[in-house]
Amino acid sequence: MGDGAALADRIAERRAGAGAGVGDPRALVGELRRSLLLVPFDRGGLWTAELGGIRWVCGFTDEAALARFTEERAAVEGAGAASRSWEYATFRGARLLDEVIPAMRVPAGVAVNVADPDGSMLFPPVVGIVPDSYAVDADVPSGGR
Repeated sequence: MGDGAALADRIAERRAGAGAGVGDPRALVGELRRSLLLVPFDRGGLWTAELGGIRWVCGFTDEAALARFTEERAAVEGAGAASRSWEYATFRGARLLDEVIPAMRVPAGVAVNVADPDGSMLFPPVVGIVPDSYAVDADVPSGGR
């Protein structure tokens, strides 16, 4: 497919079958790499968030998922943010993992559909997801698995 719908469907399937509701992002890396993600801009750069010492590039599988994110941001940022216009770029997941993440020069991963509690997934900077030279567990035997 290549569009984000297949990735969104696979994330939902994986999370539903995981018991704990999280699933294994390594099982979906191929789908992420093939998918097109919408990544909003903020202050001249890609929208990112930091959590747990990791910088997360926030990507969305379609405009509806991005709209849910912008609604959440408006709730957090206040009334002025509700009218904010969000620009975004479309990236293939492979480009995010192979080019954007390494260019950040800090531990970074991809957060997909972060405003969808049951449809989001984090792809952390670990072996099997990002290039080994940028994986935080690259020096751990068996890549932390």
